[in-house]
Amino acid sequence: MSENPSAAEIDSALPAPEQVAGKPSAPAKKDESFFSFLLWLVLGVVVLRSFIISPFNIPSESMLPRLLNGDYLFATKWSYGYSKYSLPFSIPLIPGRFFASQPERGDVVIFKAPPGNDVDYIKRVIGLPGDEVQIKGGQVWLNGKPVPRQRAADFVLPVTPNTHCYAPEFEGTDKQGGPVCNYPQFRETLPNGKSYNVLDLGQTPQDDTGVFIVPEGNMFLMGDNRDNSMDSRFPAIEGAGIGIVPQDNLVGKAALMMFSTDGSAEWIKPWTWFTAARWSRIGSAI
Repeated sequence: MSENPSAAEIDSALPAPEQVAGKPSAPAKKDESFFSFLLWLVLGVVVLRSFIISPFNIPSESMLPRLLNGDYLFATKWSYGYSKYSLPFSIPLIPGRFFASQPERGDVVIFKAPPGNDVDYIKRVIGLPGDEVQIKGGQVWLNGKPVPRQRAADFVLPVTPNTHCYAPEFEGTDKQGGPVCNYPQFRETLPNGKSYNVLDLGQTPQDDTGVFIVPEGNMFLMGDNRDNSMDSRFPAIEGAGIGIVPQDNLVGKAALMMFSTDGSAEWIKPWTWFTAARWSRIGSAI
């Protein structure tokens, strides 16, 4: 027998390819690909939500009649430029605001309210820099002139688990006998022609104010539910009024209704995920 090993004997003595030091095995390659996919997915979501479009939900009734408690909407992030408030958790990676543009009167905007700057709010732009804004008898006056408003049919809002009447005098029933809220509604038209509906629930202290002069780089914001909105008529106090808001605090412009629920869904009852949806609201422009 030859003392020199054959080529076959040498091959059988060598370790399998996946066992060679420094060469990853097939499962390791799969793990690496999976984590790489996750990394790119997270990065894509962050870029999408920071610079293009992002979802927001409506937790109150301050923007009735257009927005209901339980609405979920998309906001465009590019509309007014980008700042640290465009980023998740307001990470201070963007100094100032770049690609900045000023909102128009009548825009429905999402912003961070002073002084806390950690909570998203949504209101309508009424006054821009240099404007004089005053409320007289519940009617908005802009630069010394009343903003026209016309009485419209009452806004009828079904009572649901996440929607209740503001006061007993607004309670009623629909044709089927279901409980509803009937709110006095008006059509308001700003000088630039922007029209929208607002609610006036009666005489309240905030129906008459002094004159607010909007400083440069700021905006005067109001909720459409005029007697149930802590807006620029109230001093900026965390968890309460917002005062006159800097435009640098803008996050985005409300654009499209993504989803809406009446609050009756239960996790343990999957069919209620569908019955709770307000299907007619989905896809509507803000």
